[in-house]
Amino acid sequence: MSEIRQPSVSASSTLEGMKDEDTRYEAVRSRDGRFDGEFFFAVETTGIYCRPSCPAVTPKRANVRFYATAAGAQGAGFRACRRCRPDAVPGSAEWNVRADAVGRAMRLIGDGVVDREGVAGLAVRLGYSARQVQRQLTAEVGAGPVALARARRAHTARVLLQTTALPVTEIVFAAGFSSVRQFNDTIRAVYAMTPSALRAGAPRRPAGAPTAGIPLRLAYRGPYQSTALFDVLAAETVTGIEETTGGRGRRTYRRTLRLPYGTAVAEVDERPGGGRRGPTAGGWLDARRGPTAGGWLDARLHLTDPRDLTTAVQRLRRQFDLDADPYAVDERLREDPRLAPLVAARPGLRSPGTADPDEYAVRALVGPEEAARLVQAYGKRLDAPDGTLTHLFPEPAALAGADGPLGALATALADGTVRLDVGADRDATGTALRALPGLDARTVAAIRTRALGDPDVAPPDEPTPDTWRPWRSYALCHLHHLSHPRTRSPEQTRASKPVQEQGVQS
Repeated sequence: MSEIRQPSVSASSTLEGMKDEDTRYEAVRSRDGRFDGEFFFAVETTGIYCRPSCPAVTPKRANVRFYATAAGAQGAGFRACRRCRPDAVPGSAEWNVRADAVGRAMRLIGDGVVDREGVAGLAVRLGYSARQVQRQLTAEVGAGPVALARARRAHTARVLLQTTALPVTEIVFAAGFSSVRQFNDTIRAVYAMTPSALRAGAPRRPAGAPTAGIPLRLAYRGPYQSTALFDVLAAETVTGIEETTGGRGRRTYRRTLRLPYGTAVAEVDERPGGGRRGPTAGGWLDARRGPTAGGWLDARLHLTDPRDLTTAVQRLRRQFDLDADPYAVDERLREDPRLAPLVAARPGLRSPGTADPDEYAVRALVGPEEAARLVQAYGKRLDAPDGTLTHLFPEPAALAGADGPLGALATALADGTVRLDVGADRDATGTALRALPGLDARTVAAIRTRALGDPDVAPPDEPTPDTWRPWRSYALCHLHHLSHPRTRSPEQTRASKPVQEQGVQS
């Protein structure tokens, strides 16, 4: 096994500093998994592109080229490395932080909008012309919307080939390709393998693993406080559409999903899966890949239409905040002496999102008990109930006739006055929500945090230090644990008094 070098790059460089190519090369040289998904590198002499933590021999600096996306590397003629599988890394945290057109476009493309609506549909959602969208994306990430969607389709096809028994002809269209020829050409270009060879090389499923559904590994970077996030989901469960089974530390969260082409039941396990791992100064040590930081959550998707795979995965990633950059968040927040002990006690604490933004907005307004009543009264029943999962959450149009604030919110969601999709302008949506009757400032802040995935939402009418920006949502997640004495650590207990005196609580 090659020598394991310790990371020599500061975590604060994850976003801005990593634009410097010499700094990026240092991350590659030290096989630093903290930057997997933040950028990709390609080797001119081999024609292969990789993630920064690839275990292969480090190439010479003169032979390395860097790309912001896998699509950029593919567009330049490089194929994916078979050892490190760069298409399976977490998404870049930059696209979740940014609220500009490029960030919104990247989120929409990840959600499958280009496959469903084309570049023209993407442009309409962003309020730009198709040419402007093409120019901005190419300038920022080195690939246009078609190339980015193509890379996403290739990844979806690989997952379906290696985890299902679907015939290749069905996978072609399920992954979003328009023809078998386009599918074959893309698989060969991206993976340098035929579809049949890619399927034959699928890893064997571990003994005892569930056989139903499409098994997935939802990758994340850095430490991940899964117990804290599952505590939130368990406390908010809405009967009929969600359930949490198992004991604390080994729970499985299950829920129904309404998707563009059909429905799904999703399952996510609390305990991360993976190979031999152990804590190190930089996060986790994987003996196969050198010093890495991160892991994955095991998940399964039961889809009525496999074309929904990409969209379903992205919605789960947003709900579990899997594309976050915990190094950048924790480094900034620990500068505040009041937050430092909380960050030390829970490194990598995530800000929960939602798999259905419209659903969450209604739930934030009415609460879990009333939401469960709405599910039974107005939700669509599943064709085949799955245990306690019996319904889909009602669509906004089904609730638009309700009286009071619920009716006003549902009507605004149904007619597009309020947009909560991943490409929505967060400021414009916040303004539209505040204009609705019956939505107080705290409800609007919760919707902006969870439904829009805004990482920088402050509690209304409560001052927060500028040093918390742009991670105020995460700061409040740390402070939230102060209200749960059974989960307090000694460090949190010591920190609670000065924080409460400042009046900054969620």
